Amino acid sequence: MFGLSKAALLTTAAAISFTAGAATTPELPAPVRALQQQGLQIVGSFAAPAGMTGFAVQANGRPLTIYVTADGDYALVGPMIDKDGNNLSTLPVRQLITDPQNKAVWDAVEKDSHWIQDGAADAPHIIYMFDDPECPYCHRFWQAARPWVDAGKVQIRHIMVGIITARSPAESAALLAAGDPAAALLQHEQAYHGEGKSEIDVSAATSAARQQVTANESLMRRFGIRGTPALYYRRADGGFGSVGGMPQPEQMEEVMGGPRPDS
Repeated sequence: MFGLSKAALLTTAAAISFTAGAATTPELPAPVRALQQQGLQIVGSFAAPAGMTGFAVQANGRPLTIYVTADGDYALVGPMIDKDGNNLSTLPVRQLITDPQNKAVWDAVEKDSHWIQDGAADAPHIIYMFDDPECPYCHRFWQAARPWVDAGKVQIRHIMVGIITARSPAESAALLAAGDPAAALLQHEQAYHGEGKSEIDVSAATSAARQQVTANESLMRRFGIRGTPALYYRRADGGFGSVGGMPQPEQMEEVMGGPRPDS
């Protein structure tokens, strides 16, 4: 994804209209039809500068933009940059591809996932996190999130999976099956030594909890989520955001729903 300032987002939003489902219309320009026949998924179209028409597409799950010239004979693949260096492709990709995908995951995990609560029940900002007990980056995110969680600003819902080591599924199941899963997760994080060194008692894993872990992993496969941590959250503008892996420092404020409370 390419960065775009808030001012540029607002300006671009005012100038661009979006149409989902472009693949169902027969009026696709010839270059776009040719790319569609090569396997690109056409998600939607939008009006672009200089008389061009833009198309939001996916290639092997990767979001891209295509810009077709006014005569319909030529297509340019990639981001469009304006004279000020703003990437005009960010907003169409977000509106037509990224947000709908993230909302689909959000709706599914709200309904079907099995998670452990980390943070106040009335925290105003919720983050869903696919989490493996043996994942070092999951632990790093847990550490980085403490100021927001401890201040009651954020609740993280740890969707426990087992994909890192052979012990991971049983460890996740043991945490889910604990009498107090939140306390068990806290104890695990505080005692974390690194990948492959967990002290979770896997004998506590029940058959029912193992099935919950399997169901969580099925959600990962359903949405093409390939690793942990995978984070899903609501943005301030009402959209749905996601980060795969440990967020970069400049991403933390958006992921956590606001600035660090103790800053």
